[in-house]
Amino acid sequence: MKIRLFSRAILFVILASASASVPASSAAPAPSQARQEAEAKGYIFYPSHDEIVAGAKKEGKLRVNTGLEVPNHKPLINGFKQRYPFITDIQIEEIPGSPEAYQRVLLQIKSGEAKGWDITLTYLDFINEYIPYLMKHDIVGMAKLGILKIDPRMVHPAERNMVSVTSSLTVIPYNRKLIPDDKVPAKWEDFLKPEFKGRKFVTDVRPIQVAGLVPAWGLEKTLDFARKLAAQEPIWTRGATRTTTAVAVGEYSLYLGTNYGSINRAMSKDPTGNLNYRIIEPAPIRVVNGACAILKTADHPHAALLWLEYLASPEGQEIIDKYEPLKGSVYAPTSALAQVTRGKKLSVVDWDHFTKVQEYESQIVAAFGFPKADK
Repeated sequence: MKIRLFSRAILFVILASASASVPASSAAPAPSQARQEAEAKGYIFYPSHDEIVAGAKKEGKLRVNTGLEVPNHKPLINGFKQRYPFITDIQIEEIPGSPEAYQRVLLQIKSGEAKGWDITLTYLDFINEYIPYLMKHDIVGMAKLGILKIDPRMVHPAERNMVSVTSSLTVIPYNRKLIPDDKVPAKWEDFLKPEFKGRKFVTDVRPIQVAGLVPAWGLEKTLDFARKLAAQEPIWTRGATRTTTAVAVGEYSLYLGTNYGSINRAMSKDPTGNLNYRIIEPAPIRVVNGACAILKTADHPHAALLWLEYLASPEGQEIIDKYEPLKGSVYAPTSALAQVTRGKKLSVVDWDHFTKVQEYESQIVAAFGFPKADK
């Protein structure tokens, strides 16, 4: 018995010493401390999930402006209501996927005509213009403490109040009847080979896919690649959906490039089975396509926070993967993109690059020589 008590005493001393040796800074701040720090910087911070839920119970409604396609809406509403049945009145309005539509919404927000909306999508090309009109919740802080179940990497690290719940991976579509698998470029530089010169492949005059190489390659190498790409005299086009369909029917053999979700949707509708794709490394992946954010004028901000959390949840991501489709966040472990990119070298267009993509595109277009679409 004395030996056992002595052993326990020794173990207690070891554990106490180990605990004392851990720096105090390694411990996460208490919610109350995190709240004080956030409020000192002008942010709203809720120290518990229960407090957010209590606020949402009083609101009972939610109004969302989203970039997610209509098929997502009903499943997301049903799943959200199942989790929070006290939020009985939910309305979602899709913003059509064009720069003109997003500009119109932004003008409505700036002019004060967007009252009644709680959440809006902040569009890639104008993201900095939204910032003054967004409610300043410290979503990063609440996510890091688990108050909101959101992977902190989904949240803008500097602004702290914008959440991206989708990602896009660039792939290379091709028609296997026109170009065999073993002739499809295996690396980006293969597009510069002599056999691909002279209208042998299609590329978009809006170079969002080429811009995705900047994080891995740097801007100068990407611009050099763009100049050499233009010298190959590709077929210039505009619009990924139409071009991917043209590849499927055999109008073109090879396309640089489109989104993983788009090519899978096209392949599911291809009766010939000729449409295929290749992932080339470093694979450009935009972890931010656009960001959901709560407006300053929101009438239901607590319900809005719970909605953002639901979009980032495994259930929400499963719905987005099914109906968007395959555009769930790469930071959601079970998403299609997380699985297909596992172990691959990526060129990650993260939050830092997200705000610079428009600048990258402008310089790449200049390197292309300001082409115009052939069709």
